[in-house]
Amino acid sequence: MNKKKIIKLSKKDFEKAWVESGKLLKKPHHDYQYPRLRFKSGKSHLLYDTLWEIRQAYLKLGFSEIVNPLFIEEEHIYKQFGPEAPAVLDRCFYLAGLPRPDIGLGMDKIEKIENLGVKVSEDSLKALQNVFRAYKKGDLSGDDLVYEVSQALEVRNDMGLKVLEHVFPEIHQLKPLASKNTLRSHMTSGWFISLQNMHDRSKLPLKLFSIDRCFRREQKEDSSHLMTYHSASCVIVNDEVSLDMGKAVSEALLEHFGFSKFKYLPDEKKSKYYIPGTQTEVYGYHPHLKEWVEIATFGLYSPIALAGYGIKEEVMNLGLGVERLAMILHQENDIREMVYPHIYGKWHLSDRDISTMLLINYYPVTEEGKNLMHRILEVWEENAGAESPCTFKIFSGQFLGKNIQVMAIEEEENTKLLGPAAWNQVYIYQGNIVGVPTEGPVDNPFIKETRKKGINTKINYMESLAAKAAYQIEEMVLAGTNELKIRTTIARSISDINLKLDGVALNYITSANKEIDIRGPIFSTILARIE
Repeated sequence: MNKKKIIKLSKKDFEKAWVESGKLLKKPHHDYQYPRLRFKSGKSHLLYDTLWEIRQAYLKLGFSEIVNPLFIEEEHIYKQFGPEAPAVLDRCFYLAGLPRPDIGLGMDKIEKIENLGVKVSEDSLKALQNVFRAYKKGDLSGDDLVYEVSQALEVRNDMGLKVLEHVFPEIHQLKPLASKNTLRSHMTSGWFISLQNMHDRSKLPLKLFSIDRCFRREQKEDSSHLMTYHSASCVIVNDEVSLDMGKAVSEALLEHFGFSKFKYLPDEKKSKYYIPGTQTEVYGYHPHLKEWVEIATFGLYSPIALAGYGIKEEVMNLGLGVERLAMILHQENDIREMVYPHIYGKWHLSDRDISTMLLINYYPVTEEGKNLMHRILEVWEENAGAESPCTFKIFSGQFLGKNIQVMAIEEEENTKLLGPAAWNQVYIYQGNIVGVPTEGPVDNPFIKETRKKGINTKINYMESLAAKAAYQIEEMVLAGTNELKIRTTIARSISDINLKLDGVALNYITSANKEIDIRGPIFSTILARIE
């Protein structure tokens, strides 16, 4: 795995591929090497960063992690919530499924199968009946139905699917039927079931936590409500449990996130699964936020609710919403934008992001080409202000196996070798891509501010144009073209100065009404000949 794969190419094959593709291969001459892939670290989601920190805090406090049941039968809601159960169930998602129908195989359906061009026999019909029988009993998964029907009739899968569509419409006309099973809307629903199976099998005290999704059938999702959220919940089970344990756990847990002061208020919701008067809201004061915020709720489970599960011990339960804590810590105002920034969030690319997406397009491949590029830059820099008409030799001699001559010229009279924008540099500022003079006074206030505060990509016009000129001369020599004249007049777009912008950055600049302004007179000419 650590060795580079090398493909040996003859010079003739290399030159042919080079010319016909219109692109330069990444390595010259015989060895075209594929380097090992290198991966940089990805970016985590702040919600899961918060979840991870809560998890670490619980572990440090001596709590053991478990996974609570996600699917809750309706009967458990009545056992836990008593008279409140109908109101709670109104916010629960009930699970539904498609019923498995009895599928008959009468003469009319056999005739329809034959009309589709499928030859049937007693054996194939018997096999088909067995398939439908297994499907009805649940021994055959719906995912495998098309395949098994096709095997029974000895046809391809596409024909098996056609048979099901045209001959057995009852399969496609099925409507889901709701069960008595719900998706967990409160972590408490899972705790009662877990503790029923654990309380008399484990040494007390039990200190457990679970961080997982809950689901609520909200009327709508808005800036503070989603239909699914993460509950970070814990329980302490012992023969005697005081309400002060809830205060101690909440303080130790929230101190992990920088909260310094706490206060406790009775929770007016008064859930029936808590002992009356024990349901408590926890408020924390964060020094950076400089305000009190509600963070968690804790209370003691009702002995009546616990007795329904055969639990004689006392149980303290504390829970907090991970999304709520993440919003507080990161000062987010909209839960939708925080959880789903790729859907609801305002798209933003920093100037640094954009700068990484702007690259020189054509660049010389060979060492000779790169040396030629540097020589072009030297001649341009030394003679930029020379009066025209003028000619300056850049290179004369062997280049990729052939004698060539390269010159910088300006044929027009009463001007200079290069135009006034030739040495402009490309800056990124406030999402804009701007060509900026690096020296001398600037009248435009925005250009002046860009030069002072923007990101200098360190790409100037002449560097990128010299790279393209050297690249094109490499192509000229390998293609056997006798002469090449490379003329750049006025830059109007980034392609005019041999730059390439990633489509993501272009989409952002367009959607955000930003600008790409690299306009300017360059007036450079390179003449290359094979001698």
